[in-house]
Amino acid sequence: MSEQIEEATSNFVLDNVNLESIKTRSDLEEAFSKKGESLEKALFNHSYNKQLNELQIQLVKLQHWVKKNNKRVAVIFEGRDAAGKGGAIKRFSEHLNPRTMRVVALSRPTDLEMGQWYFRRYIGVLPNMGEIVFFDRSWYNRAVVEPVMGFCDEEQYQQFMRQVSEFEHMLFEDGVHLIKFWFSIDKDEQEKRFSKRRANPLKRWKLSPVDEKGQLLWDKYTYYKEQMFARTHTSFSPWTIVKTNEKRTARLESIRHLLSTFEYEGKKEANIRVLPDPNVAMRFHRSIYNLD
Repeated sequence: MSEQIEEATSNFVLDNVNLESIKTRSDLEEAFSKKGESLEKALFNHSYNKQLNELQIQLVKLQHWVKKNNKRVAVIFEGRDAAGKGGAIKRFSEHLNPRTMRVVALSRPTDLEMGQWYFRRYIGVLPNMGEIVFFDRSWYNRAVVEPVMGFCDEEQYQQFMRQVSEFEHMLFEDGVHLIKFWFSIDKDEQEKRFSKRRANPLKRWKLSPVDEKGQLLWDKYTYYKEQMFARTHTSFSPWTIVKTNEKRTARLESIRHLLSTFEYEGKKEANIRVLPDPNVAMRFHRSIYNLD
């Protein structure tokens, strides 16, 4: 029981009187209830923080291996708005060496870029030797967001869909390791997160007019998203679907997926599971009937 008390109170303080009176789990639950807190939530928070710390240690080891062996790793995060891409990228990158890691979040193309080959501006930000690059959205804007919002025409869309797998195959042949995540969120959870952003002045900047339209155009997003999976999920560049209604679990399992992709030094000595839960992070073909 003492171990459970220590875990539960690691992020929440109970006074000495309460601690002396706690003999059973029911006592502990009652103590938290009186404080307006949840024991289950406290235990989950403790477990999450402990796992995240261990997985981030493994990410540091992976980065060292990537640098030492001159690997090039590109990790793409795609998904509907408010699916948790930015929060996940923060947990992936916050303890990595910024000299051999970058986060890429390109703004809308300039007039000059709009007249160029679509993939050109992404080529310049691909990983160099010994580097990991995290893409907060990517060239797949043209597969979903742009056709849904009318930012490209049908000819531009079809040209992209014809070329993207060839482009990724060239990256594969040139030695770039490409990991593609789709963060999957259901409609109700997306609206809850939008509401929280509207109410929080520190997060209101995340909510754009395009985001607001996402709920109204949900079915149209679904159509283009499924077209993207069907035409761009390949053996050399597969999609990994991550269920993100519970965003902290999604962060842990997406980190595990990245770690499981490489045989880096020190992996076998890890003090934590590095294989992802297939019920949370899975290949596209395994979740075809369970997409957002």
